[in-house]
Amino acid sequence: MIIAKNAKTPDANESHVLKMPESGEADHRFHFLSPWLTAQIPKAIRFDPPMGSHHGGLIYNAQKFWEMNEKRGGHHTGDDLNGIGGMNSDLGDPVYSAADGLVIYAAQSSPGWGNIVVIAHKTSDGRPLHTMYAHLERIDVSSGNLIARGVQIGTVGTANGFYPAHLHFEMRTSDGVDIGAGYAMYPLNRLDPMATIFTLRNAAADDLSPAPLAKMGLL
Repeated sequence: MIIAKNAKTPDANESHVLKMPESGEADHRFHFLSPWLTAQIPKAIRFDPPMGSHHGGLIYNAQKFWEMNEKRGGHHTGDDLNGIGGMNSDLGDPVYSAADGLVIYAAQSSPGWGNIVVIAHKTSDGRPLHTMYAHLERIDVSSGNLIARGVQIGTVGTANGFYPAHLHFEMRTSDGVDIGAGYAMYPLNRLDPMATIFTLRNAAADDLSPAPLAKMGLL
């Protein structure tokens, strides 16, 4: 949807799904994908953890999905993946795409989120699925890029120094970009990331084979 620069501010009594900013610019942290973009989303036949695997990734889950955080006032909407050294020992470590997909968001959402990448996937049975990679130090992809599983999409960061270095990783069923919050009282479209990864992995538990592009010498 295109909003004219001089669009009239909606009247309070009118019915609108979203109120656009006064400038008339759409907020790209919340938009639905066009049919053209949806048609470009590739089918993902395998999923892997974004920082390696439990066998060789040297990571641990510091704050699991849906754990209650009283200080933050809600349940955690993703998994916080850390290097085993803790604190900033994993700062700058590579973050990989969990599956083949289309980058639909790659920018800094807000100071607390830092740099974020959202990738759209299509499961083998055609369901829409998004992976979100937050608090990145660096983004290595752009919106609109087609990405293969195992491609580096950024590096582990601190969300501008808000937290010790870690990757906040989410998985969602969605047909649009909705950055949302890191804590919530209701799960809505959020999925348990690691449980979903292993459900859709489509590989043996001890299969640590590299991504297809790595086999071709392109990674």
